[in-house]
Amino acid sequence: MQKIALLLLAAGASSRMKDHIKQLLPYKDSTLLEHAVKNAKSSKVAEVFVVLGANYDTILAATTLKKVSIVRNEEWHLGLGSSIAKGVEYIGSLSQNYEAILIGLADQPLMDATFYNQLITSYQETKSDCVATNYGSKKGVPALFSKKHFSILAGLNQDSGAQKLLIDKNTLSIDSAAKHTDIDTWEDYQWLLNKIAQ
Repeated sequence: MQKIALLLLAAGASSRMKDHIKQLLPYKDSTLLEHAVKNAKSSKVAEVFVVLGANYDTILAATTLKKVSIVRNEEWHLGLGSSIAKGVEYIGSLSQNYEAILIGLADQPLMDATFYNQLITSYQETKSDCVATNYGSKKGVPALFSKKHFSILAGLNQDSGAQKLLIDKNTLSIDSAAKHTDIDTWEDYQWLLNKIAQ
């Protein structure tokens, strides 16, 4: 059985959230971050790693993140790429020898274990080096990267994240049926609450 790690990015400062810490916004029976972690842990991955940065102490004190490994990115202000790099570097240093890393975002609350498992199954069946989410005009995360890409991911330091790898013509992409919707603003969050209230 291939060992796959899931790296959940949650280090941002929620600058468009009207002074609210996005990771701690109530959602269903917990918070956006705890909901994302629960879905990640329900998938077929071997272990879940969460990258935290802004509001690190506040988030840890206000959440219950059991059976996950926390990676601290003190350079979170450099953008998404720095969080990917920090997480991949940490995972690569472990003795578990992971075959691939699945990167997800904590602010995609509609993303579920079923879709994570679709990405994993596609990776295993096609033996593709990278399997991403189809955003229509581009490819994005969640995305699964084989070990051959770890060194490139660990060297990222810009806000563009892993786009250079995702635009490769050989990258397989899968339609998520809009599960990849980001919650970036207060209006997005209100839309989400209205959606689950329906």
